[in-house]
Amino acid sequence: MTAGVRETVAGHEIELEIGGMTCASCAMRVERKLNKLDGVTATVNYATEKARVSYADGVEPDQLVAQVEAAGYTATLPPEPTEETARREPEDEDDPLRAPRQRLIASVVLSVPVILLAMVPAWQFEYWQWISLTLAAPVVVWGAWPFHKAAWANLRHGAATMDTLISMGTLAALGWSLYALLLGEAGMPGMTHGFDFTLERGGGQASIYLEVAAGVTTFILAGRYFEARSKRRAGAALRALLELGAKDVGVLRDGREVRVPIGQLAVGDRFVVRPGEKIATDGVVEEGSSAVDASMLTGESVPVEVGLGDTVTGATVNAGGRLVVRATRVGSDTQLAQMAKLVEDAQTGKAAVQRLADRISAVFVPIVIALALGTLMFWLGAGVPAAEAFTAAVAVLIIACPCALGLATPTALLVGTGRGAQLGILIKGPEVLESTRRVDTVVLDKTGTVTTGTMALANVHAADGVDDAEALRLAGALENASEHPIAKAIARGAREKVGELPVVEEFTNVEGLGVQGVVEGHAVVAGRPALLEQWGLHLPDGLAEVKAEAEARGRTAVAVGWDGDVRAVLEVADTVKPTSAEAVARLRELGLTPVLLTGDNEAVARTVAAEVGIDEVFAEVLPQDKVDVVKRLQSEGRVVAMVGDGVNDAAALAQADLGLAMGTGTDVAIEAGDLTLVRGDLRVAADAIRLSRSTLRTIKHNLFWAFAYNVAALPLAAAGLLNPMLAGAAMALSSVFVVSNSLRLRRFR
Repeated sequence: MTAGVRETVAGHEIELEIGGMTCASCAMRVERKLNKLDGVTATVNYATEKARVSYADGVEPDQLVAQVEAAGYTATLPPEPTEETARREPEDEDDPLRAPRQRLIASVVLSVPVILLAMVPAWQFEYWQWISLTLAAPVVVWGAWPFHKAAWANLRHGAATMDTLISMGTLAALGWSLYALLLGEAGMPGMTHGFDFTLERGGGQASIYLEVAAGVTTFILAGRYFEARSKRRAGAALRALLELGAKDVGVLRDGREVRVPIGQLAVGDRFVVRPGEKIATDGVVEEGSSAVDASMLTGESVPVEVGLGDTVTGATVNAGGRLVVRATRVGSDTQLAQMAKLVEDAQTGKAAVQRLADRISAVFVPIVIALALGTLMFWLGAGVPAAEAFTAAVAVLIIACPCALGLATPTALLVGTGRGAQLGILIKGPEVLESTRRVDTVVLDKTGTVTTGTMALANVHAADGVDDAEALRLAGALENASEHPIAKAIARGAREKVGELPVVEEFTNVEGLGVQGVVEGHAVVAGRPALLEQWGLHLPDGLAEVKAEAEARGRTAVAVGWDGDVRAVLEVADTVKPTSAEAVARLRELGLTPVLLTGDNEAVARTVAAEVGIDEVFAEVLPQDKVDVVKRLQSEGRVVAMVGDGVNDAAALAQADLGLAMGTGTDVAIEAGDLTLVRGDLRVAADAIRLSRSTLRTIKHNLFWAFAYNVAALPLAAAGLLNPMLAGAAMALSSVFVVSNSLRLRRFR
């Protein structure tokens, strides 16, 4: 199997790196060429310079490369990605911005004197026009060479792109100027002409356009350079994500610790993580306990306590003691690599708005060339001087370049998804953005999403004359010897409230009923009332009422007795996350109706819903029926988002119009969701929807600007009211505007 090829249900999938693309029309052309092959479905993204290709059996990757090359571009098959190769790539390759930067600087240095001489008649000394030609010619020939080269390649294949417009416009301006200098009167000593940046007819009466040819080339080179730089900056979040990982690791071999590069680590290897070191890869703790700082991956500032049997994630930092970890996932299988993959997938796909822009770009260029020729013919036919007619035609060619149109969606997607990754929000694909705009209902799974998903001590009710702390200390000491989840919750709660617990003696676990033992000379019993009754201990009326009320709210009540009496009732429950109520309020602010969905009984569900501010509840729902609840809401005309974390939520996440998977949940849930929330904090769900909507809004603003700009400017250019120099500057600035507008998403909080 070729490196980089993935098996899918429909066949195979590969990602090709495309070279030579200079605009969105190029991407559209490569896409059309690939899709002509039988059994091939391709999506080409100009911003990422990659093609995502799905192909059936019988099609070879080499055929795909040949098809791209037949279109006049280059394609390379990527190696199988791993954390190590992905991290090393930016260091090993040359700076891709160096060549365009050098070309831009040289063009600026040469163009500025040409433009100044043309703009200020007082500086136009004798033979100034020949100095202008000497300075402008290298800019138009060498500076604009990438445009000429691309235009020629496209012409050979019978196509036209935005580069065709740029090449034709600048060469036409240079050609006219050469004609005027060599065969006309423009080369005569003492020739001068004015220069005007105004919207009026007659602005093209001057007979040479060297400042237009050089200025347009420089403006467009500047626009392309800033585009390239923004693409690189927007992809920085992805590179930063991959560079989080450790570079080498101390592996235990035959009882000795050996430092090896991260790429040599294999599943099953045991490796050492010292305090302050990064955990090399995903694994399970086999020795030691520590606090792990996962803030780089999750944004969560509080370190997580880990011990024997706990899972840890690669690239997180060991903030406490020494750990020995057994590797469970390495290379491209790790959570870090999967996160990066999700981000890259999102950046490579296309939203519906982008597909519209691509279709427009494909037909736009031939129409513009025809319009420019029509403008030239019309003004010549109307008896206007040739210089003026030529000026109008060149302005049409230059103003029409829809670079901004091609950049509108990819740059916003790159920046939005990159910013999401930094905040612990992984957007699986651009089509997800469309869904977030329409969603009006959000279904929240209870356990693990709204609540912590683990039992915790909720309340202590002591009998009259008994100290709460004393009851908790004795009960906690007894339960500390048990492995039962409820016992662990009580012991953990006791340690938090009263500190160190005493030692228990003669401990006995009574299956299904509770525990008993001796603590500090007291015979202590904790569990169901039936167990206490075996010891002749009966609940007094006050504690019996407390127990009944707790169970009515869906909580577990544990009776505790010692020295011949029942002394306390402890309430244990799956507690609501402290941030859930705030999260629900934020979701309401976004115009969403929250719905609670749970398999728990009605009483538990209503209690949790009331605590966080949810009115609509579906309780006692079997795992396989969760998807039916989503379908029912959709049948009522609602557009549904689902937030869940468990295997039993996967089908509902897939069924929902928008699936948000908690990153603290199962791999199956994460795979089924459209958005993954790396942290287990429900507030991130509101942030994810806000970010997605902001990204979509930015795309629409970008597209509006690009469309409005061309629609408004083309008639002015055709009417001869727009100087070609002004047209070139405006065209380049529109691209810079789109890129700058997209980069504002990096400030999203």
